[in-house]
Amino acid sequence: MRTNGDRRALVIFPGALGDLVCLLPAIEALARRDRATRFDLMAAQTLARFFAGRSVFAAGHSIDRAEVTSLFADSDEELTQPRRFFGRFSRIYSFFASGNASYRRHLALACGGSASFHRFRPAYAGHVAAGYLAELGITAEVGSPLAAAPGAIITQARILPTGADFARSDEVLGAVGFERGRFVILMPGSGSRSKNWAAENFAALAGAIFERLPCAILLGPAEHPLKAVFEACGCVVLAGLELPVAAALLASALAFVGNDSGVSHMAAALDVPGVVLFGPTEPARWAPLGRVTVIVQPALAELDCSEVAGALNAIIGEPIGARRPSSGLSR
Repeated sequence: MRTNGDRRALVIFPGALGDLVCLLPAIEALARRDRATRFDLMAAQTLARFFAGRSVFAAGHSIDRAEVTSLFADSDEELTQPRRFFGRFSRIYSFFASGNASYRRHLALACGGSASFHRFRPAYAGHVAAGYLAELGITAEVGSPLAAAPGAIITQARILPTGADFARSDEVLGAVGFERGRFVILMPGSGSRSKNWAAENFAALAGAIFERLPCAILLGPAEHPLKAVFEACGCVVLAGLELPVAAALLASALAFVGNDSGVSHMAAALDVPGVVLFGPTEPARWAPLGRVTVIVQPALAELDCSEVAGALNAIIGEPIGARRPSSGLSR
């Protein structure tokens, strides 16, 4: 249970990496409003561990805890453990299961009535990050890009890797002969194939970049099948990395190119400049908040390497070529 003077708030959030990055401006606004309160995050275990100590969140907790499951029970008899855990927080903001009456009632009971419930991915005319601000009853601050134009550039690092993260990423860079600030990262994956520019196009872009600068392909677990495509083209592939190491690698990069994906949101939140490719999704709602150039091409197969290379060149000031994929490769 909480004690006098112990002010901790808990944010319960069910989203993936990109969703959580879009939530950060709202929680940062809460933290600025109440600087004496520490904010904890309850989310998927991997994300809870990653954001704790690297963002506005001081600590992380798994959303799969038994205490959470107990909140969905039909009766009030199973609240001993939930009260012990949730009762330590002076305030709880839940973006999870807001439409479930049992969950709402039991969480309110477990924390002494200090919980509020908010929509996940709220319907909002502007950027989803501004939608989360509205869910919390916060007006975007005067002068904030979210106040003037949702989705506009925010040049602020919202995620800060630790020294240990950088030490581990430096080992990865050393193994491939790269130096901090002198390489480009390409990220060909996303949560949906429909949002992905063809892997062969990323490989062609990598070849053009590598004529001037070292370039690496960053693959997550879902993109493992693409590894052979890039290795066959002689690309440097960085795969199977833990999220903190991937974040430090991105923070060490000169620039990045990615699809509409969680890692693109993370890269922007690390204040790394980059190019983000949008096809079927709406950038006015989902564009990463950072120093990014957004290219919109609803039919991603029609997006030419020269356009992406040109946008990247404008960021890094290097005369990158515009190699076209060889015969048979998608454009």
